[in-house]
Amino acid sequence: MTVQEIELTDPEVLRDPFTAYGRLRERAPLARIGGPGFGPMWMVTRYADVKAMLSDARFEIRAESFQLRDVPEDCQPYIRTMTERGGQEHARLRGLVSPAFTTRRAAEFRPRIEPIVDRLADDLNGEVDLMDHFTGPLPMEVICELVGVEEADRPRWHEYGAIVAARRGGAFADAIPGIIAGAKEVVARRREQPRDDLLSDLITAQDGDRLTDAELVTLVWHLVLAGQTPTNLIANALAELLAQPSLAELLRAEPELMPRAVEELTRWTGPTLLTVPRYAREDVDLHGTLVRQGEPITASIAAANRDPRAFTDPDVLDLRREPASGHLGYSHGPHFCLGAAPARVQTEVALGVLLRRFPDMTLAGEPERLPDPGTWRLRSLVVRP
Repeated sequence: MTVQEIELTDPEVLRDPFTAYGRLRERAPLARIGGPGFGPMWMVTRYADVKAMLSDARFEIRAESFQLRDVPEDCQPYIRTMTERGGQEHARLRGLVSPAFTTRRAAEFRPRIEPIVDRLADDLNGEVDLMDHFTGPLPMEVICELVGVEEADRPRWHEYGAIVAARRGGAFADAIPGIIAGAKEVVARRREQPRDDLLSDLITAQDGDRLTDAELVTLVWHLVLAGQTPTNLIANALAELLAQPSLAELLRAEPELMPRAVEELTRWTGPTLLTVPRYAREDVDLHGTLVRQGEPITASIAAANRDPRAFTDPDVLDLRREPASGHLGYSHGPHFCLGAAPARVQTEVALGVLLRRFPDMTLAGEPERLPDPGTWRLRSLVVRP
């Protein structure tokens, strides 16, 4: 098989990665990608192959997949999250944490998410950038509610969330000690004063093995990192709905479609374009091409989620699509996104409130995107409510 290659900094890739990765998908199931600052990497392009690779124990996530630099030594024990662990270690942590992230538990938190969304919506007056005043602060406010951060401490956590979401080099590294210190404080407080929140659920679990304090602190760090995903998902979804007013009107007329619509919007415009790299634990043959031991490989979620082999009319945004799920927006396999259920609820509530309260909301110019081949995200989304 002739190996197809793509340069991640190609302007066409940055402008429209769905089309660029889709063309690659139709040429070959496996490609070679590269760009300034990192060596070449394999990329799987087709839906079935992506699912298979993400479930294949021959490919592992390593700490170098995340490449966090300049982390203070006293913070090091808390930085390696469950995502970076494999085998029995990952299975143990996942088994302990999963009960706090079920669909049922996420639904129980919905009444506590709704007033947060309404409060943020109250401040949307005149021409406003939703990235600064709605989609940006919302996920961190929800995280604070989930883990039980006190109201007085939340402004500090919002600062952390903004820095983490922006991934601003030195500022990101500088924020880590504060995040870890804050996580230690909230874990200690919930041990003394359990409440109806995620950390209290995990701390007061009665049976068998339990998370240590260090593991709970690491979980909070993990939530701060991964919990920013709804910022981009909600913003991307709103940009699509405002660009296609008939779809927004459909959801206003038939709000019961919202759960299905969120799944389709995640398939169509979800923020994850490429997965965190895995590394081959041994030589692996993929479609007649040898991926050698130690070589990195990623999956193109953008290509897989629009693969005609898996979806009928994949290049159509169909809010009535059946089945509504099946996309890979939250990955697949052992590292399927732990926070998928809360992210779905948060997105459903956010879109529902904005569509209901602002029926005349329009875009105030073209949304501005950040040039990122791995994440589909906006720099600004200015609207007139």
